[in-house]
Amino acid sequence: MRNEKIKVIIWGIGSMGSGIAKMILKKKGVEIVGAIGRKTHVGENLYDVLDMGEIDRKPVVVSNNPEKVLKNNAADVVLIATDSYVKQSYEKIAMCLNNGFNVISTAEEMAFPWEQEKELAGKLDLIAKENGVTVLGTGINPGFVLDTLILALTGTCEHVESIKAARVNDLSPFGPAVMNEQGVGTTEIEFVEGIKNGKIAGHVGFPESIGMLAKGLGWNVEKIEQTREPIIAQVERKTKHIKVKAGDVAGCRQCGYGYVDGIIKIDMEHPQQVKPELESIDTGDYIWIKGAPDISMSIKPEIPGGIGTIAMCVNMIPHVINARSGVKTMLDLPLPRAVMGDMRQFIEDWEDNK
Repeated sequence: MRNEKIKVIIWGIGSMGSGIAKMILKKKGVEIVGAIGRKTHVGENLYDVLDMGEIDRKPVVVSNNPEKVLKNNAADVVLIATDSYVKQSYEKIAMCLNNGFNVISTAEEMAFPWEQEKELAGKLDLIAKENGVTVLGTGINPGFVLDTLILALTGTCEHVESIKAARVNDLSPFGPAVMNEQGVGTTEIEFVEGIKNGKIAGHVGFPESIGMLAKGLGWNVEKIEQTREPIIAQVERKTKHIKVKAGDVAGCRQCGYGYVDGIIKIDMEHPQQVKPELESIDTGDYIWIKGAPDISMSIKPEIPGGIGTIAMCVNMIPHVINARSGVKTMLDLPLPRAVMGDMRQFIEDWEDNK
């Protein structure tokens, strides 16, 4: 087993980044050596920001100077939890790759960047290979529920005719960035206008999940369509990050359709909102595969989005370090699973990694 601990830099200390840091601190064989954040916490000890009490570890000072953090720290991987889109993430990821660091990103489009940003994905792939490192985008969705999990289930099928899936989830664990993307707290008029002008994105990731499914199955998707409509709260809903008045938007119901040979073969529904239980709405993850055999799966309640995304990022650390260089997706790496015990036991011989 490798002697040195796996060294990690955290970029972004919002809801997801903080959660990732807290999970890493509970694991053996891995340590945080750097933290990049915004001006709010610059100069503070990361462990004070996380409000975890006294921790017997060397302080990690939060910096808003990425180049300085990357230059001054030897690390195995940078976990970036800041953006949703490839265009927003590109410079950050490229900077890490050029400094010789592997990257795991929570950006939804990075889960399968070839689908909508083929040129930028190609550039990142080239930079990663030139520097002998790997970049992976992952999370709960995209990254697992509506793509990786479905593909694993199809492994038991002789053939697949079509796929339908739904994720009914609670947005409450997520921070302001996700709330803004979903239009949570807006009026219905503001939501409709936000969809038109692009300020409200809804769920980011259907094209990526559909693209990953199609590639994994060998289907050629000719067209992807999406619809978005507001979920209107009938009662007041309040989370740590936002308050939604009755009559305002509590979330977004989004659907995605992938066409193969002129017909819809991939059908996805994703109504997500804050505090759905306040209106007696049960959360859950559902998959229906038509084929030989037919498969129907339900997980109730949903796999929680917050801890699910955090765990996916942390648990994939050894697999990203072990992977060949380049841009990778969940199709390319071993199946995700909880990393128990010392994380170093999962690292392959260092000389053979690349």
